[in-house]
Amino acid sequence: MIPVMPSITDQHHLITQQYQDATNLTARSSLHERFSTNQTGWFAWMFEQLAELPAQSRILELGCGPAWLWRHNSQRLPAGWRVLLSDLSPGMVEQARAHLAELRAAQFQFDVIDAQAIPCDDASFDAVLANHMLYHVPDRPRAFAEIRRVLKPGGLFFAATNGQDHMAEMWEMVLQATGPDRAANRAHLQFGLENGLEQLAPWFDHVERRDYPDSLRVAEAEPLIAYAASSQLWGVQGDAAATARLADQIRQRLASQGEIRIRKNTGLFVAEA
Repeated sequence: MIPVMPSITDQHHLITQQYQDATNLTARSSLHERFSTNQTGWFAWMFEQLAELPAQSRILELGCGPAWLWRHNSQRLPAGWRVLLSDLSPGMVEQARAHLAELRAAQFQFDVIDAQAIPCDDASFDAVLANHMLYHVPDRPRAFAEIRRVLKPGGLFFAATNGQDHMAEMWEMVLQATGPDRAANRAHLQFGLENGLEQLAPWFDHVERRDYPDSLRVAEAEPLIAYAASSQLWGVQGDAAATARLADQIRQRLASQGEIRIRKNTGLFVAEA
């Protein structure tokens, strides 16, 4: 029997299973860190987008996960920044706190926050970050209203996401392993590069899209198999037969080609309040 896939916006599933801790996220991030062709790296590139912020800034990150953005850039962090790291998952918040324990404690605060109801004062942040998480938010207009409310006039919202062709070759292999019923899983991104601007435009004065050029050249089977098994979006998590079929396909392709090339389509929107 094919497992029933929870909605990508099912907050109970996100908190209790998908993002209870960083295990699934790590499986996906490790693939990108090891086999991406862009040598800058996603977290370094995203941090560079924050360069226009004032030297004295208060920043809120929604969906911070295990705080990888800040760990990767700890040596570049301006002393005048104060950062509130938040996530819907208490487990992620605790991991973020642990990962940043050795850094300057005064610069970071931590809280469990739903992006749809931010418990902060109006106009209290110079920037808000949402790194690949808005497609998990059930009521995005409500979240955008909250983000706009807590931003100072002229403050910036950085919203990272993927495009429709992201990991297209991976999807081709998955659909061969699972069947066409899983094609609906990638049919429409709730918040993607193709539709993000039109969602943000009613709430912000100016919105700019910035693309991050990258691809994968994967030379080992296991990281790619673990990637697919880390999320029910791909349709193989919890389905041993489909996972085995996908694993065989990956190994056969590597044996014949030496590597598997996968396009990536990712970037962010910068929106001004």
